[in-house]
Amino acid sequence: MKRRVGILISGRGSNMMALVAAARAPEFPAAIAVVISNRPAAPGLALARTAGIAALAIDHRQFASRETFDAAVEAELERRGVELVCHAGFMRIQSAAFAGRWLGRQLNIHPSLLPAFKGLAAPKQALDAGVRISGCTVHFVTPELDAGPIIAQAAVPVLPADTPETLAARILTAEHRLYPVALQLVATAKARLVAGKVVLDVGVDQGQRLLSPDADGAC
Repeated sequence: MKRRVGILISGRGSNMMALVAAARAPEFPAAIAVVISNRPAAPGLALARTAGIAALAIDHRQFASRETFDAAVEAELERRGVELVCHAGFMRIQSAAFAGRWLGRQLNIHPSLLPAFKGLAAPKQALDAGVRISGCTVHFVTPELDAGPIIAQAAVPVLPADTPETLAARILTAEHRLYPVALQLVATAKARLVAGKVVLDVGVDQGQRLLSPDADGAC
């Protein structure tokens, strides 16, 4: 049986659509149950509805605290039988209680090779630091921002003429490949959170093309 997934977004939803596309495959182990945005005007909501996915806004501005907003989101996730949550450009820091309850069941994707360059403007941080390789990371969500155990990473080159925008675009292409791989691993329990670290099944290919796990042989 496919695991039911809720996707949280705040904007355009390009990673959301990568997950939606992957979930259309009959053999993919997860199904997208709902898309929720904290911003009613998020373009990703319309994209999700066009794709036939239930989508709704829960405006964080209508809640007195982070905790009450999180409770509303959680109630909707539970109402729809969601088992796993994927952040896809969700620009909200969750309460520690919410992150704790969903520990090991909630994924986020970040445009850097964590633990380097946490927070906003990660591609610019990478350029400012002068690194030659950047990339993206899918990790389990914990109360600490961008600090959860790492599930999968993909690397991309940093080119001499790069701007934050061109590097971000190259990283985003890698994100669209990586996120479905990471969700697949978690949905099939081939990536599990054990004692604060991610354990991969012995048969999972760690990759030979700067993608770990490898997209072609992960599952």
